[in-house]
Amino acid sequence: MNLEINTVLANLFQAALDKSGQDAFRTHFDPDWRSDCEVGQQESDTLWRPLAQQPPVDFSGLANAVDAPIHPDISAYYGCFWAGTLESSSQEGHVSLIQLWNREDFDRLIGNLVGHFMAKKRSRQPFTVFFANTEPDSELFLSIDNESGQVLLEEPAKPPLRVVEKDLASFLGRLSPVLTEAGIY
Repeated sequence: MNLEINTVLANLFQAALDKSGQDAFRTHFDPDWRSDCEVGQQESDTLWRPLAQQPPVDFSGLANAVDAPIHPDISAYYGCFWAGTLESSSQEGHVSLIQLWNREDFDRLIGNLVGHFMAKKRSRQPFTVFFANTEPDSELFLSIDNESGQVLLEEPAKPPLRVVEKDLASFLGRLSPVLTEAGIY
């Protein structure tokens, strides 16, 4: 596991909690969508804190499906924590970091990534793995190039628009938390 990604992501979560003055994040409670990261309930909300995955999710099935190794930064990022989405900002704008809420969420992610891979393959584009959304009303998303590890800005069904950062740890390291309710995508 890439400890740098784990450390930067943990620091970003802690900075968000520090900024909020709270000891946990809140999201709407769903009795059918539970997570090990839940730490309590308050009214109709679930309180949660990022919880280290033990063991981390395994991307070997995706590697078999795409017939290529998965970039270690992808495995490190999605294998860090069980958590809700973390809202943040960068010099380019708003960033919603997609996180895994539970094992079923991981299964759903893999299904979406296989579909994304098939679309990329049909259009003869390199495989990328999305990890963040941009502005709420935008279709733009951030991804990791599976070969180089570069962070890319993309639009569905189109080639990447541009390289945003040389690697994921560098990108995460320049994010600042935003005080909005973190969700579960």
